[in-house]
Amino acid sequence: MIRLPLRGSDWRSEVLRTNLWLVPAVEVVIAVLLFAGSYALDRAAYNGAFQVPGWAISGSADAARQILTAIAAAIITVVGVVFSIVIVALTLTSTQFGPRMLRNFIRDRGTQLTLGTFVATFIYAVLALGSIGQGPRGDFVPHISITITLVLVVADLAVLIYFLHHIAVQIQLPHVIAGIARDLAQAIELQAGDPAVGAGAQLAALLIADAGGPGGDVAAPRSGYLQYIRHPTLVRIATEMDAVIHLRYRPGHFLVQGHHYATVWPASAADEVARELARAHVTGPYRTLAQDVSFGIDQLVEIAIRAISTAVNDTFTALTCIDWIGDSLCKVTGRWQPTHIYRDAGGAVRLIATQATYERLVQRAFEKVRQAGHGMPAR
Repeated sequence: MIRLPLRGSDWRSEVLRTNLWLVPAVEVVIAVLLFAGSYALDRAAYNGAFQVPGWAISGSADAARQILTAIAAAIITVVGVVFSIVIVALTLTSTQFGPRMLRNFIRDRGTQLTLGTFVATFIYAVLALGSIGQGPRGDFVPHISITITLVLVVADLAVLIYFLHHIAVQIQLPHVIAGIARDLAQAIELQAGDPAVGAGAQLAALLIADAGGPGGDVAAPRSGYLQYIRHPTLVRIATEMDAVIHLRYRPGHFLVQGHHYATVWPASAADEVARELARAHVTGPYRTLAQDVSFGIDQLVEIAIRAISTAVNDTFTALTCIDWIGDSLCKVTGRWQPTHIYRDAGGAVRLIATQATYERLVQRAFEKVRQAGHGMPAR
């Protein structure tokens, strides 16, 4: 049985989540569709197909323009305030927690939902304002659309209150640390796998020795941090070429363009595998937790080191980080296999990949904290 790897859909979901445009864009599309529906109802009522419901707001075209103009102006002002709060939160995050924590705040669904709700309401109000005009039966006033706009404004007030509470909780250090630990625990669950399918370094060395010949080296096509590897794709490629691929680097390592990062047996298949291999991995300017457990530990270590620095001198925050690091290492103990061997449907070895060893994870977790706290009795 082959260890269940992180699926490509999980990686794409992570990429889409780590931005501030996706959720607002979806909400704007929903707002446009909602206006299309309400506009059709307003047109039908204007043409006499049915009576405007009693709960709909009535009034002249000038009054409707004033209401919608005031709502649109107020909403865009609140959007500016929300963006300002987000920028302040991101600045505080970068200063107090480290620049690598910014992605944790950008991917927060509460912030994305708040921005999207206000932008969608603004778009809806502008569309409703633009629909007011002259018609064959007098002024066309979208009474139903105006009523829905007011309902959206009330919803925006509730979202604003939620956002103020949410951002106040989000910037608290214990919450930030617990959130990183939670993401780290999910990454461990995805990567730990079944101990029965892991392999020790000695077995991997024997497989490489039995591969025959020195093998062909594959050079990295571009520089950057290795973020994600599509293991099923590599197994398929190796099966088609009747080859064995050994990955020398793991997610989290920095690849230098032109440097060898994989070896292929037989060497004659290296060129063909290299062309396919370039599409089977993702590199970028930063590390992610998708397949890099060490990155989650490094985030907690960074907060701990900043906390025990002379400038901050917050021992208890460092202790909180150490507690969560210990919890994460407990999830790894007894389950972690640093070497993974992937086989094809026939049982032949096709891919040899590595992860950080448990000893290395422990060193990353405590070595820098120990060094930073050296000579400080209170720490």
